[in-house]
Amino acid sequence: MSASALLDTSFLISLVNANRPNHAVAVQYYRHMLQNEVPMYFSAIVAAEFGIKQPIADLPLNNFRIINFNVPHGQKAAELWNALSQCDDGDARHVVREDVKLIAQASHEDIGFILTEDASTLFRYCERLRQGNQIQTRAIKLADGASMPMPCVKMDRRVWNSIPDTIHP
Repeated sequence: MSASALLDTSFLISLVNANRPNHAVAVQYYRHMLQNEVPMYFSAIVAAEFGIKQPIADLPLNNFRIINFNVPHGQKAAELWNALSQCDDGDARHVVREDVKLIAQASHEDIGFILTEDASTLFRYCERLRQGNQIQTRAIKLADGASMPMPCVKMDRRVWNSIPDTIHP
């Protein structure tokens, strides 16, 4: 599992909008990743979501690795969707489906983390899949502050699996 992060739409909105409650935390993670050369991935799925309200040209795209959503990602998304079996009551199916696509993309690409402000679906479903040993990717909520720093080096799976669920600096 590599020390890398897939950036969710909500993370990017917080990064570029100084009026968002988690803007400072998003900036802190962004700077950490730049300083430590942690690869940041920008999904075509996120580009579509972000672009609804704001041009993606407003983002620091030159610092991101762009990944398209391809057939292997789709196959992994179907596998994860079936592992979840159903959405929780009150969760919009189309929202969860998009979140599962991002989780699948991160898992298939061996991306260690997903940075998100979305505690209600993306974080919850990612953690459910991780706890069920379906994936190893971890979701990090901006609302938790910078309480879970990302590693800055490539790790083998034994080291990765030994990291506790909560890490503090």
